[in-house]
Amino acid sequence: MLPLLQGIQTGLLLCIMLGPIFFALIQAGVERGMRAGLMVGLGIWISDLIFILSVFFGASFLVEVTEWSGFKATFGSIGGIILIGFGLGMMLTKSPPLPAINEARPKIGARTYLGLWVKGFLINTINPFTFFFWLSVMSMLMIGDDYSSDYASLFFIGVMLTIILTDTLKVALAKFIRRYMTNGHIHILRLVSGGALVVFGVVLMVKVFLL
Repeated sequence: MLPLLQGIQTGLLLCIMLGPIFFALIQAGVERGMRAGLMVGLGIWISDLIFILSVFFGASFLVEVTEWSGFKATFGSIGGIILIGFGLGMMLTKSPPLPAINEARPKIGARTYLGLWVKGFLINTINPFTFFFWLSVMSMLMIGDDYSSDYASLFFIGVMLTIILTDTLKVALAKFIRRYMTNGHIHILRLVSGGALVVFGVVLMVKVFLL
């Protein structure tokens, strides 16, 4: 059970970080409800799962990829542009109005759900620091005295279960907060969330080019 508990600890560490993922989950949950927030979360979880499978089955190849001189600059630029684009999109577009207390919530179409999934997937994927995080975690596991494929599997299961649970709780909290918010509050949240994504995108590009 030790690797599973270590995975849970790593997942809890990730869940308290106030990064772009946090703001994307909260914004979707408050504006559009539980299902919409979970669709953003699903995109994030699948992205993390792809990273985990990649480092689990191809760690040596991925190390060679990261040693390419243009890796950080290329992925940092793409990731920064995507974050800035999502952020500006939030800030410059209006949020859907909140329904009245006795009014049914407008249904969300399949295209909107797909867009929310893509948003979560891209925010998490096009970020070199996410890539390096999972690669460094796998590297630490491989140099440990107790390392085995079963050990690593239990560890990553613990991480993913914790991420899914805590992200779901964040979306549930956002839905709970939503009932106490007005359209003005939603607009402010959109500006704050969008501004945060823009800041994260700028910081990402500064890090890969200047640090």
